[in-house]
Amino acid sequence: MKELTKEELKQISGGGISATLVNAFIRGVNTFLDVGRSFGSAIRRMIEKNVCPI
Repeated sequence: MKELTKEELKQISGGGISATLVNAFIRGVNTFLDVGRSFGSAIRRMIEKNVCPI
C-alpha cells in the first residue's frame, strides 16, 4: 500500500458536520431542556405545596 506524502495529505479535504453529529447535538439539547423543565416543575410544586403523596 502506498503511503501519502505530506503534500498529498495537505490536499485532503472533507469531514465537516454530518447528519449524525447534528442529530446527536439536537438530542442532547432536547434532553437538557427536558431535565430543566422537570426540575423547574418540581421546584414550583414544592413551593406551592402541591406535591402528590407517595
